[in-house]
Amino acid sequence: CFDLWASQVVDFLAARVPLHGRRLHLIGNSVGAVVALRAALMLQQTCTSPAQVILIDCAQRTLDRKRLAEQPALQRLLRPWLEGSVRQRWLLAPLFRLLARPAFIRRVLAQAYPSGRHVDTELVELLHRPSTDPGALESFRGFVNLFDDHLAPQLLARLSQQQPAVAVRMLWGEADPWEDPAEARRWAASHACIRELQVLESLGHCPHDEAPERVNPILLHWLAEIAEEAGEQATGDSTGD
Repeated sequence: CFDLWASQVVDFLAARVPLHGRRLHLIGNSVGAVVALRAALMLQQTCTSPAQVILIDCAQRTLDRKRLAEQPALQRLLRPWLEGSVRQRWLLAPLFRLLARPAFIRRVLAQAYPSGRHVDTELVELLHRPSTDPGALESFRGFVNLFDDHLAPQLLARLSQQQPAVAVRMLWGEADPWEDPAEARRWAASHACIRELQVLESLGHCPHDEAPERVNPILLHWLAEIAEEAGEQATGDSTGD
């Protein structure tokens, strides 16, 4: 669940990353972007508020129960059957074996990376390797049963109300087949914490990997903006930063 994943991020930062006097930036893609939002709220509770959170094609989680009213009537009717089915290990085991094949992973990547760039053997192996670990099936079962958990708009609303404010910036691939950039635009118009949204033409669900030469300069610019803001504040503060 997102609370577990976010708490692991917070614990890792506390144990391994020296944060004293340093600015923290959380950057997440897809489900990892929701984790980053949740971790930001947890960090605020420990008085280690991040300087900013950057969401890359954040998961919109359209199958969450809280979004059920948005689904077509047939999908709403079939939801109890769907949720009951994915709880069954005897059904999920053969499905997992099918989805975890390198050939299937490559087909999914062809959707996620519309340009086809960087979809190579190394990437396929990187994604396939965890599926061979002990417990991989149970992890898969837990993930596909995640029907009632945090939604990004709820977390963004809470971040907008927090003080000190945490800046949120969003980067999106225009051709993302799963996370509609139109919804990202609605988030940007609805939540005060969101400072900027950039939609990148022709890129898909993982633009940072599909076209790093386009994404990295944007990320570096956003990091520099936070540093400049801190410099301006320090200039006006005799105690320094």
